[in-house]
Amino acid sequence: MKALLLIDIQNDFMPGGALAVPGGDEIVAIVNQLQLRFELVVATQDWHPQNHKSFAVNHAGKQVFEEIDLNGLNQVLWPIHCVQGTKGAEFSKNLLMNKVEAIFRKGTDSEIDSYSGFYDNGHRKSTALTEYLKGKQVTEVYIAGLAADYCVYYTAKDALEEGFKTYIVEDAVRAINQDGFKKAKEDITNNGAIIIDSTSL
Repeated sequence: MKALLLIDIQNDFMPGGALAVPGGDEIVAIVNQLQLRFELVVATQDWHPQNHKSFAVNHAGKQVFEEIDLNGLNQVLWPIHCVQGTKGAEFSKNLLMNKVEAIFRKGTDSEIDSYSGFYDNGHRKSTALTEYLKGKQVTEVYIAGLAADYCVYYTAKDALEEGFKTYIVEDAVRAINQDGFKKAKEDITNNGAIIIDSTSL
């Protein structure tokens, strides 16, 4: 069984959002078409408390995009984004949600960030996505969403580690930084991920 994973297609990552991914809105129509080709579609949702330690504003004297040590892990400091219950945390209004069978929220623990849809950044807690997919007899995952060089990349890394055949649908992702995405692609393809285009599905 194949599953389509929609990663963080939320207002704050859209143009005009708090942490806008360049061209983030361009993937929505492609993703909506992609959903029709899958029996199982699930989504992840960044869902931060206001006091999340990944927000620069919660560290006196620190600037957005500075890096710090947070509980033993390297942490990029972000603008406030995807705060629980806010409009910014909602899925893009243009994203079709009627085929989405389950939503996995991440980044809910204020002490640790969570890029991957499977685990927090320290692999300390699981979102139960692995168990859910394995319970549905999923063997292959196809990943679309935002941002390609962070949450998509770390989701793909964990999917590989969890034993899923892993595809990234390249025209259905956008990156914050193109160089970062290039390195991410090299890393995950070296570990067995396959980069494809939605037209090949």
